[in-house]
Amino acid sequence: MSPRIFIFSAILGLVLPFVTLLSPAQAAELIMVERKGCHYCVEWKTKLGPIYPNTPEGQFAPLRMVDIQDAPPADVTFAKKVIYTPTFILVEDGQEIGRIEGYPGEDFFWGLLNMMLKAKTEYVQPAG
Repeated sequence: MSPRIFIFSAILGLVLPFVTLLSPAQAAELIMVERKGCHYCVEWKTKLGPIYPNTPEGQFAPLRMVDIQDAPPADVTFAKKVIYTPTFILVEDGQEIGRIEGYPGEDFFWGLLNMMLKAKTEYVQPAG
């Protein structure tokens, strides 16, 4: 083995473990189960959908939308059947760990989501 390859391999071996430690694990996900024609689904998507990805909650638990008529995503196990839309299902490592059934309005939604994230994950709400 040439000295250059050996040195490069040694440096890579020392640096790579730290790079993976600095990369945040994306374990939590929020799945919104919707139905075509659902008034509350449209309201949520209109009012909160555009801003959700930019919020601390959205950064911690990115959103995935699925239609209630479709089979549940293959990589996720729901704790029970989804009946109401919208239903927001908090998933970690492919398993449902919490849900919000219905859309109670913007103020209640954020409060319920924060309570669920704090109770079921390691989410810490930013100060301010």
